[in-house]
Amino acid sequence: MLAKLLQAVTCLMLLGQAAHAFEPATEKVTDNVYAIVGEIDQRSAENQGLNNTTGFIITNDGVVLVGSGATVGSAKMLEAAVKSVTDKPIKQVLNIGVQDHHWMGNSHFLAQKIPVSALAKTMEGQKAQESMNRMRLSSGIGGKPEDLTVEYPSETFDGDEKTLTIGGVEMSLRYLGDAHFPGDAVLWLPKEKVVFTGDIVFNDRMLGILPEISKVKDWQATFNKVAELKPEHVIPGHGNPSDWATAQKDTGDYLDWLVTEVGKSLDEMEDLGDAVKRLSADETFNFLHMHEELNGRNIHQSYLQLETE
Repeated sequence: MLAKLLQAVTCLMLLGQAAHAFEPATEKVTDNVYAIVGEIDQRSAENQGLNNTTGFIITNDGVVLVGSGATVGSAKMLEAAVKSVTDKPIKQVLNIGVQDHHWMGNSHFLAQKIPVSALAKTMEGQKAQESMNRMRLSSGIGGKPEDLTVEYPSETFDGDEKTLTIGGVEMSLRYLGDAHFPGDAVLWLPKEKVVFTGDIVFNDRMLGILPEISKVKDWQATFNKVAELKPEHVIPGHGNPSDWATAQKDTGDYLDWLVTEVGKSLDEMEDLGDAVKRLSADETFNFLHMHEELNGRNIHQSYLQLETE
């Protein structure tokens, strides 16, 4: 009797865990392009580091997946998201980001003999940041990521641009300049007017200027180059897919504000601490998730960077 009771309790616990398991949302963007929206908050054991947005393209020959997640667990979430929409197999994975959740799940797809491609500049950034990515990921999901075997893209392309035609769909990998991480790239679909921006665009939540990694003026310039593509649909690195006006409001305007307002502070010889305190009280971007955690840090980092120019 006791054994049966324990078995029943165990089953209920497992069902409870399954009910609270994280699942990314899949959103249709165009007839053949979908976004996979991960957690808008920080990395956790539940989301397996999938606190970013990625997506996929359905072609005549199969699916092109943009990004592979941070771990085998999050790679499987992306795989399940694709299967929820189409029976076509994943034929190609493209890496456009340098931070962990955009590529450290590569091994799951390479083990299935699915090629993973990227610009050489993006892979260089992945290699340079691998150690820090591992540390950040391990801290975020609570311990050593299970089954984390880091594998780089199986194919790379030299130069700042590579045009591919896969299953009748033309797409272009482009490096337009450094942003959240050095080596971040975009994927541009000219016919669909869709751009996968990776971490160049943050929708719905505040971006982060990372010490010694993110350069605020470089990011601002790169964002403006993406704008020159005149995309109608944006699949960002974080947050929900949108039009360009939303990307401008959530990312472009904030980068402009940092450069302009911190620049004024330096021109007026305002002390760093006073500048951070004063500008942190500005409520212009309080509508963005995580502004309380990140805004002051971003002002601080922008001040230090602009001070040296």
